[in-house]
Amino acid sequence: MEEAVIVIKNMQDQADADRIMSALEDVWGIGRVEVDLSRNRAKLTFDNRMAQLQDFERRLLDNGYEVASGSFEQ
Repeated sequence: MEEAVIVIKNMQDQADADRIMSALEDVWGIGRVEVDLSRNRAKLTFDNRMAQLQDFERRLLDNGYEVASGSFEQ
């Protein structure tokens, strides 16, 4: 399992955090998602045989969220 943090620029409120969590949970290979509204980021664990960090970033972009260039794998 891999861990990564995605920085999300335009997350405004709890409704956004909930939508982000739901979108990330729908990606094949996801293990765990924690969305931190106060820090504008999502921490996730995923199986890198099924998905890559770019898959999660693309899902956020497809749902109208902007991913900061500071997203990184741990």
